[in-house]
Amino acid sequence: MDKQEVRSRIEAIGIIPAIRVSSTEDALFAAEAVSRGGIPIVEVTLTVPDANKAIAHLVQHAPDVIVGAGGISDVETARRCLDAGAEFLTSDGLDPETVNFAVKNNIVVFPGVLTPTDIVAAWKLGPDFLKVVPCGQVGGASYIQALKAMFPTVPLIAAGGVNQQTASSFILAGAIALGIGAELIPRESIRVRQPRRIAELARRFIGFVSRTRSLSPGK
Repeated sequence: MDKQEVRSRIEAIGIIPAIRVSSTEDALFAAEAVSRGGIPIVEVTLTVPDANKAIAHLVQHAPDVIVGAGGISDVETARRCLDAGAEFLTSDGLDPETVNFAVKNNIVVFPGVLTPTDIVAAWKLGPDFLKVVPCGQVGGASYIQALKAMFPTVPLIAAGGVNQQTASSFILAGAIALGIGAELIPRESIRVRQPRRIAELARRFIGFVSRTRSLSPGK
């Protein structure tokens, strides 16, 4: 899948599940469960043990799922993730060299930002999206709305504080997509192997996004 296809899929689905688990087997279980619920996208965070191996395993065994790498903080780490098969790169902060590396290699990238100053600096580098994180601690949906008023053409992904109660509000505020972790992939559901629960949560979040977009012209 090329860069435009990956970017378009992220925009269309509007949800990026963040996988933070303790093994490659757990990562595959989570990816298959969210995919079954209609979200064929996962972000494997570097907190996963042997994250590169987990990415490679998912790429091989879940070919219909777009697999990305999260928590990228430097170019060497980004390169290893791409070698493992990652199709997008994201981070919780802004490392200009990493963004430049991804842009140069025609890879979807969305660095983490928080302030207007961050957004100005990051957007100049040419990323595909910007991930505003952590949203919940700095005003939630109202903060996204304020940022969109200042930067109406910058596509913002809301992450941190997104749950079943707030998902629709973030989309209404102008977020192009939502980054969701434990609220979509509960640790307990991983531990006791509850794929149906995870799939149902995936369907719920898809519903929140699609219904809200249908009520919001331009979303």
